[in-house]
Amino acid sequence: MEKTEKIWVDGKFVDWNDAKVHVLAHALNYGTGVFEGIRVYETSKGLSVFRLKDHVKRLMDGCKVMGLKLDYTFDEIFNAIKETVRINKKVDYVKPCVFLCGEAVGLNPIGVPVKFAITSVYLGSYLGKDAQEKGASLITSSWLRPWNLAAPAGAKVNGVYVTSCLAKMEAKQCGADEAVMLNAQGNVAECTGENIFIFKRGKLYTPKPADSILEGITRNSIMEVAADLGYDVVETEISRIDMYTADEVFMTGTAAEVSVVTKIDERVIGDGRPGKVGKLLAGKFSDIVRGKDPKYEKWLDRV
Repeated sequence: MEKTEKIWVDGKFVDWNDAKVHVLAHALNYGTGVFEGIRVYETSKGLSVFRLKDHVKRLMDGCKVMGLKLDYTFDEIFNAIKETVRINKKVDYVKPCVFLCGEAVGLNPIGVPVKFAITSVYLGSYLGKDAQEKGASLITSSWLRPWNLAAPAGAKVNGVYVTSCLAKMEAKQCGADEAVMLNAQGNVAECTGENIFIFKRGKLYTPKPADSILEGITRNSIMEVAADLGYDVVETEISRIDMYTADEVFMTGTAAEVSVVTKIDERVIGDGRPGKVGKLLAGKFSDIVRGKDPKYEKWLDRV
């Protein structure tokens, strides 16, 4: 990650090094915040933010879930994110975050002040060049994905991602690129920051929202694109055995985009090479986000 010059904080731009909170900030101590990750791409018409409207809507929905008072309208957030991209020189990823910044000791969040920050960075390839070209390796994490009765699994809540951090660390310590997390029922939920798809018997399968997943915006995009290409896309329970025996496996996420998987728990997926469906969808997605497919122009918000 490469940092940028300015960060938007409560309606004003401040220098990167001046964007600070107190060590007793409620969000720092208890994870009380909501965030988004949004990709920015170069196109022939200039920089574009991918599905910005959908990301803003999900951010606002997350604030409702957490009971965070957001003193900005949809349009104000939308325009602030675009302005943050404009004012910085090298940006491919934007991270808005609404969080409780007040100095507080104790779990009660009621009355704690809210802060809203928008940070932009240059992220590059999230999983690395080798994982993108040769396919990623996964482990099944010993950490379960928080389920809907225990946490707001369907919202991008800061504290919920502690489990993802633990699972990611576990994967890296095992020499893998990513970890897949199971849910309370023992079925596949998602990876640490990505949704997961398998291709088997001519159909695409992905866990359904009730399986304690985040309904990813990239996930939604790929489901629509795959259907447009003639593939059946089924939301259903997926077991570990379904993953191991799939013809193909791939992940989708804002940071990871579309990343094929060639190994899970030291078991080779398919023939051990990136499969044709995953490669097709990855290539199609790359064209769409860079403005090369006018059919999906609706998903591009020009900066």
